Amino acid sequence: MTPLRLTAAGASLALAALAGAGPARAAAPATGRAAASAPAVPVFADGHGLTVVPGATEVHSPTDFTITVTTKQVSGTHRIRILLPDRYTADPDRRWPVTYFLHGGGGTVDDVAAAPALHSDSMITVVPDGGLKGWYTDWLMQNTAEGAANWETFHLSQVVPFIDASLRTLPDRAHRAVVGLSMGGFGALHYAEDRPDLFGHTAALSGGIDFGMWQIRAAVLATELNVEGAWCAVSTSANSSGSTADCTGDGPYVDSDAIFGSPYPVLNADRVWKAVDPAAPVNLAKLSHTAITLYTGGNDIIDAHTEIASRTVKTRLDHLGIPSRLIDYGDGSSLAPTCNGGHNYGCWAPALADYVPRLEAAFTAVDEN
Repeated sequence: MTPLRLTAAGASLALAALAGAGPARAAAPATGRAAASAPAVPVFADGHGLTVVPGATEVHSPTDFTITVTTKQVSGTHRIRILLPDRYTADPDRRWPVTYFLHGGGGTVDDVAAAPALHSDSMITVVPDGGLKGWYTDWLMQNTAEGAANWETFHLSQVVPFIDASLRTLPDRAHRAVVGLSMGGFGALHYAEDRPDLFGHTAALSGGIDFGMWQIRAAVLATELNVEGAWCAVSTSANSSGSTADCTGDGPYVDSDAIFGSPYPVLNADRVWKAVDPAAPVNLAKLSHTAITLYTGGNDIIDAHTEIASRTVKTRLDHLGIPSRLIDYGDGSSLAPTCNGGHNYGCWAPALADYVPRLEAAFTAVDEN
């Protein structure tokens, strides 16, 4: 059997190897829909291809709320969670840097609650819905059970300008970052490469960032085939309690070529995979003026592969003469007591707690120069 010719059982193992890609479902917010007595939050108007769903805003606090939008680019309704600095309202003349946080496969915008550092007093954090298996790209197939699936267009051509039009942002690459974990780690590096005009900073945590690895390609296939059981069985980050009872899967089954086309490296059939591969030198070269940070553990069946991918990206960046920072925390003992070196928020939360102050300092340094 060739490495990528997956049966359902093989796909299940592949998913265990990487793909469940960070669901770490944080506890759902206790608050319900916005009501008349709820704290006031900014008003968002339709624009940039997005239609705001009336009455669907969830207010968790005056600086933490979720709006719901629709777009022709991606079927269904989609939530965008927004975290504002505490002084956003009190300081009406100030504009703020923005960080986009991309959740992992099987996750939701509410996963951000598991990483408190992202609720910063120095920047706005925006968490757009990335789908259970959106993979932060415009799908090759638009006629699957998922319907329209132009995730990259939704995020970069619609959400980013929509946020800049709706909030007091500093709308330039020097004040804009894209950060993601697992599937979102791919998204963060891919978006930074595809749109260096938008993002001056990027960070990938335990990212599926080397499509030259058959294990990572197999992981994408496993999400397409909705093989969720193996992920739930091996991951303590499947949900906030560690129970497998809440595993929701990766959405409906779709063709294994739906997202990036054929994964088989025969007669250039895998040309889309190669074109979007974050680890490809031609793509890494686009990051020559971008601040790059990579985090990974190496102590479970998933991060054993993200560790290899992260080291490959770091080595290639070094060869290109592009500065970057790699934090390989191995078994987690050097990072935090909560971290076991695995694919979970016990590691990602302290990794983000390390990263966010560095990002805040970089934003401040731009203003001082």
